Amino acid sequence: MEADAGSNPDRSLRALLLLEVVASADEPLSLAQLCDRLEAPKATLLRMLVALERLGYLLREVDEKTYLLGPRASRLGLLLLRNEVVLQRHRLILQTLVRQLGETCNLTAVDGDRVIYIDRVETTEPLRLHVQPGAHVPLHCTASGKLFLAEMPAQRRSALLEHLELTAQTDRSITDVDLLETELERLRTRGVGIDSEEFVRGMVAVAVPIRNAEGHCVAALACHAPTARKSLNDLIEYIPQLQAAAAELAASFAPGPASA
Repeated sequence: MEADAGSNPDRSLRALLLLEVVASADEPLSLAQLCDRLEAPKATLLRMLVALERLGYLLREVDEKTYLLGPRASRLGLLLLRNEVVLQRHRLILQTLVRQLGETCNLTAVDGDRVIYIDRVETTEPLRLHVQPGAHVPLHCTASGKLFLAEMPAQRRSALLEHLELTAQTDRSITDVDLLETELERLRTRGVGIDSEEFVRGMVAVAVPIRNAEGHCVAALACHAPTARKSLNDLIEYIPQLQAAAAELAASFAPGPASA
């Protein structure tokens, strides 16, 4: 990246600040908006945008006038979350939470058009759902996935739902885009994600956002349980504990406003 985004430290720092501004925005940003927010010359920013787009750190929207984070930037965020030093801090929080609730808890993030399990601590109960860290699950029928969709800016969510396959995992999965949009708006208002046997029959789950310093959802904390042991309402009662743990997890990512 250094050779493309700039050959001196000042230019490299500017490129990082540019990525930070794009990452913290609620919608794709134009060159004019970036110039205004960074107080930088248009020609300088344009060179950086071209370089970062070529490297995959930024994507240009279909209108070719606005920019959003690219897949390489998203992978960088996932690598941070999966760093072993960071995971050790997160795992202690997850272990404490699982002891309190008695059910499996997961740390998840968005990976493209799916949810990835970053880490998880399982319940000691013999009846449980086994999913390994690194596994992917759908967005549209999981508690974390629906939370991520609900938290997305409307423009980004609409673009994603245009090509997302809403496959029925169970007879309770929402496979109609309009119905899903209605559900996502309801969840956005509540600030949670809910899976009512939509991914696996006999399993329910709730998820809460983990936010960065700007208030954007960068990951999710979820708890799931079999309906033979807990109802969805039981898990909803756990939301305050999940939110408290999510605040701890957010603080453990990194100090300061660049913690995303």
